[in-house]
Parts: sequence; structure tokens; C-alpha cells
Amino acid sequence: MKAVIIEDEKIAAELLKNLICQLDENIEVVTVLQTVEDSVEWLNSNQHPDILFVDIHLADGSSFSIFEKTEVKCPIVFTTAYDEYALKAFEVNSIDYLLKPINKDDLQRALNKYKNLKGEKHEVDYKTLISRFLTEAENVNNYKEHFLVPERDKLVPLAAKDIAYVYIDLKLIKAVTFSGKVYYLNQNLDEMMNQLNPKMFFRANRQYIVSHEAIKDVSIWFGNKISLNLTIPTEEKIIVSKARVSDFKNWYSF
Repeated sequence: MKAVIIEDEKIAAELLKNLICQLDENIEVVTVLQTVEDSVEWLNSNQHPDILFVDIHLADGSSFSIFEKTEVKCPIVFTTAYDEYALKAFEVNSIDYLLKPINKDDLQRALNKYKNLKGEKHEVDYKTLISRFLTEAENVNNYKEHFLVPERDKLVPLAAKDIAYVYIDLKLIKAVTFSGKVYYLNQNLDEMMNQLNPKMFFRANRQYIVSHEAIKDVSIWFGNKISLNLTIPTEEKIIVSKARVSDFKNWYSF
């Protein structure tokens, strides 16, 4: 099995090469390429390897431009420091990703995925997938990561990742953190949901928005509804209606 690494950082390339050899001695890394230009030239003049490991950011530009200049005929594993949610766009067919710094478990997962697909015919539209990735990345960056919220006679920062849930209480909108601290918000629930990353937060019902990280477990409720149990206490049960149970399951399993 032959592999090619496209990576402009020599240390990162060497580490990845060593990890590959440690995990599977049958994989031969035939070359390490450092630029878009060199990669296009090599792919146009050599037989394509069984698998490509490609860093998204190269010294002379984005590696995505490689696919505009040559037809890639083998599975690709992208390596990058991009946010995991954006990279979910690549988890289809023979494409996969590794978040830097790369560890053995993640690399093994990618190799196993390749081996499971080996021998099957998979037509991958890389240009469409790359377009999806860019859209996902842009959307992630558009959501608020911090809010300025009132506290006594001043405004204090509140990080979105620290919010366990947001709820309405007697027409007041409150955000509760994982440490149990309560902040009053100027936005209504609809406005908050539009500003929070929907991969991280779910609108459970008219009263509650919950964080993915706050969910401890789920109870079956009457009428095919479910009740969300959080890692911190809530004033009332958070019930998800029968019509939204499927949406919740898809969101939570993303």
C-alpha cells in the first residue's frame, strides 16, 4: 500500500510518516510534497498512491486548489487545525480528516476506514465536498462565541461554551453556566438561537435551549416524548415533543 503526504511543515510531515509506519508496516510513504505546485506536478506525472494525506494549509496556498488543477483518483485524509464541526462535511465515502496534533487513535481510525472501503467503488465529488466544507466553516465562524451580559452596574463577558442552557422564566431570559451561575439576557430565545452554533445548542421547546455538553441522559416520557436530564439542575423538566424527538436524536448524534 502506497501513501503520499502533502504537508509543508517538515516536523509535522515526519511525525505523520513515523506514525503511519508504526501503525502499519505495509504502508510505504513514497514521497512528501510541500506545495500546491509540487503536488499538482507530481500527481500529473506519477501513478496515484492508494491514499493521500493532505494538509489544508500549504505555504503557497490552500491545498483545495490542487483539485482544481488535477483529477485526484484516490481517497484523501485531510489534516488540519480547523474546527471539528466544519470538518464533519468531509465524513462521507472515502474522505476523512485528522485534527492536529495528530494522535495514533485518530490515524488508526482513518486507516481502518480506508481499509473498510478498499475494493469498493466510491465516486467522490471532491469539488462539491470542498464547497460544503467552506460553507460549514463560514457558518461556524458566524456564530457568536462571546456575549456581553449585564451584571449589576456593568457588562461582563459570557462565553457560549460556558452556557449549559438558556431558558425563559416569567418573561425574563436567563443563561445558566456549567458552574451554576445565572445571567440575564437582553435577547429573546429566538434571537439567542440564531446567534448560537446549532451544532452545540438545541431548541428543546418554547422555554429551553440546551447545550450538547450539558446533556447527561434522556428519559422516555409520556406520549412518545422525551425528557432531557442535564448535568446541572433545572427548575422544571425539559420535555421534547414527539414531533421533535427525531430532530433531537439527529442533532445529538452529529
